[in-house]
Amino acid sequence: MEKREYLDIYHQMVVIRILEEKAAELYQEGKIGGFLHLYIGQEAVSTGLISARKPQDRVITAYRDHGVAINAGLSANEVMAELLGKATGSTGGKGGSMHLADVKKNFWGGHAIVGSHLPIAAGLALGDQYQKNDGITICMFGDGATNIGYFHEALNLSKVWNLPVLWVCENNQYGMGTSVERASAVSDIRQKAEGYNIKNDYVDGMDVMKVREKSLEMIEEIRAGSGPQFLEIITYRFRGHSMGDPERYREQDEVGKWRENDPIGIYRKYLLEEKIATESELDEQEKSAEEVVLESVRFAESSPEPADEELFANIYADN
Repeated sequence: MEKREYLDIYHQMVVIRILEEKAAELYQEGKIGGFLHLYIGQEAVSTGLISARKPQDRVITAYRDHGVAINAGLSANEVMAELLGKATGSTGGKGGSMHLADVKKNFWGGHAIVGSHLPIAAGLALGDQYQKNDGITICMFGDGATNIGYFHEALNLSKVWNLPVLWVCENNQYGMGTSVERASAVSDIRQKAEGYNIKNDYVDGMDVMKVREKSLEMIEEIRAGSGPQFLEIITYRFRGHSMGDPERYREQDEVGKWRENDPIGIYRKYLLEEKIATESELDEQEKSAEEVVLESVRFAESSPEPADEELFANIYADN
């Protein structure tokens, strides 16, 4: 990669972290309604993964989607405006936190129902296969979704039809407030892919470069015709499942231990040790990221509410 690309990755991760922290503040002020699932601690996952894709590759994910949306190319302005329910948001203020999307950027959305988007991902991949397109589908989901029927249906069909899809489990150790060990008979999640004869691997999700390298390898194999593959990315969310989570199911000592492996700190250390960037250059990236997020808040708060007639828009498909 060129130096600019390394710095862009750092900038993206910091933008996501600051945007999520600001979103938490706005939620507590009552400016964001509904549910709010923060991506703090998991920034290296979508940043490394999506940096490995090509423009023709589709991305689809679950409800913890703010960081994924930014990595897929949505602006901080669009994301923040959508969180505040404004007309300038990515889906006109009607989707909110869990339904960010922009198909023009090949980001096929966040989906609120656990596991429901996995069959959709199989369908996207089937469409590309049928049309003989060069793209693959990257489908991200949490560890909890691997206990859902949609998961098994989608993985089975993807192998039967040899679909070009990369199944990515963001294993952040908890499905809502239940640990993987308590909810799944198989705690090594990637082993579930063995049941469908799908090639699988895992990677440290706190290290963005490791995620990128493994993603590049698997994506290119799929593009070359290997069929579906499964990647388990081991990560951890530093905040609760959602803003209303009292976090009684885990000890703060556990959270503190994981925070010592902050993905942004790990990547910053890597850039300095490899002499890719200097302290001042990285400080400049952080300052720029903060400005981007502050501007997104100004943009969102000054944007109009959706017009009343928008309640009836996009209900039926045009002929």
